[in-house]
Amino acid sequence: MKCSWIVIWMILSLFTVSLTGCFSSNPEDIHAFLMPDEIDASSERYIMHPPDEIEIHCSGVPEIDLQRQQIRPDGKVSFETIGEIDAAGKTPSQVANVLGGKILELYEIEGEYPIDVRVVAFRSKRYYVLGQVSSPGAQVYTGRDTVLGAIALAGSPTVLAWVDRIQVIRPSVNKNVKPKIFEFNFDRAAAHGDASKDVLLQEGDIIYVPPTVLAAAAMKIEEFIRPIARAFSGYYIMGGGTSSDAARYSRVGY
Repeated sequence: MKCSWIVIWMILSLFTVSLTGCFSSNPEDIHAFLMPDEIDASSERYIMHPPDEIEIHCSGVPEIDLQRQQIRPDGKVSFETIGEIDAAGKTPSQVANVLGGKILELYEIEGEYPIDVRVVAFRSKRYYVLGQVSSPGAQVYTGRDTVLGAIALAGSPTVLAWVDRIQVIRPSVNKNVKPKIFEFNFDRAAAHGDASKDVLLQEGDIIYVPPTVLAAAAMKIEEFIRPIARAFSGYYIMGGGTSSDAARYSRVGY
């Protein structure tokens, strides 16, 4: 038994040392991100793709006014009197210009801007919150998502989270360019109002909430021990050990 504990502590020590050096963050990488007050990331700058949903505002043409359209997989939206138009890859204002041109061919409408297109459902873009949060996974990108807001939407960090070493990652599509990664301190932002690193996210960004050193080590040790314990449990159940031994293994959940 003493030998087993020595092995466990050796694994724990080695894992602790390896984990503390596994982060690839660089404080200077935060400059690749923008602060909320540095850009007007409104829906007018939003590039639409399937299956985003738009709403048409055109009081001069009741047939299409307040009509909602989901961008189809082929990138188009269609109207009975106007026909199909390409919407994917365009901003709402660009789609409004195309629609406006077609409408003016059929109707006489006064005003400089006869039609308005608004995004009413942002569905095509995602960012990701992974690791030790209550609800990890993909989140809908709206254009005004910040790190703190994204973590809050994911259910906030769990008790196992290493909250002062959260990794904010901007992946690189170019294999010759390294991803941009910086660390975010959740407690400093949430409990003390430090917004200095609460940057705007972009589509595809990743927030990774790592486990603490002890939590990660415990997970690895459990991963190592569980198959062995299951094997011993099966051995005793099949008659290779005493009933008290089998009961002991059953109580620990293996």
